[in-house]
Amino acid sequence: WYCSALPPLRVLGVNIADSFCGILGDMNVLDVNSLLPLSGLYITGTDTGIGKTHASVALIQALRSAGRRVAGMKPVASGCVYVDGRWRNEDALALMAAADSRAEYATVNPYALPDATAPQLAAARAGVSLDMQVMLDAYRLLAVDVDTVLVEGVGGWLAPLSDSIDQLDLVRSLDLPVLIVVGLRLGCINHARLTEQAVLASGSRLLGWLANAVEPGFDEEGQYFDALSRSMQTPCLGRLPFVKQ
Repeated sequence: WYCSALPPLRVLGVNIADSFCGILGDMNVLDVNSLLPLSGLYITGTDTGIGKTHASVALIQALRSAGRRVAGMKPVASGCVYVDGRWRNEDALALMAAADSRAEYATVNPYALPDATAPQLAAARAGVSLDMQVMLDAYRLLAVDVDTVLVEGVGGWLAPLSDSIDQLDLVRSLDLPVLIVVGLRLGCINHARLTEQAVLASGSRLLGWLANAVEPGFDEEGQYFDALSRSMQTPCLGRLPFVKQ
């Protein structure tokens, strides 16, 4: 859900270098003003495959265009390819490309798990035990040279990183606010509200949500988006159009 060739993005009516692929309509506006003061941000989603990476790339590029130095991080990634003697994940590489990162790959993605399955299963299959301190150290190393570190989570909010570590544990340890990516498709209102309630109930700081079109032609008239806006308790930062992979 990301693209390397990017046209201008309208952020609150101002043309800046972009985060979208394709022609933008009136609803395709990204508001990053509330994110500018942040030193870090955690991106979660309503499910797997709803465009967290596409949204993260959009946010990184928009923040960079606003003058922020940004690093992307994917602490745990399952589904990797073996390149030059090491495992690499395409989501982590996309974050690095968007940020024009010079960091070591292992700092951006400390745990690259080969199997494309739930991280707790992928880690078990790889014989890997996740260590919270390793992820915290990697984050702090990235934070030294940038203004903002954007951390992309796994799956949906309640998908654990391992049998003993929930995403909430990492969010609390890093003291990060949370942004939800909502995949626009059938069932998204329920999934979005459940995710929002779970994040709020955890005591985490929820900044809001970002809509991402994951199916071509879905909600072209914006009825689902409008219903979500009325149903959610937290503000919407924008809407990303569908991008063909």
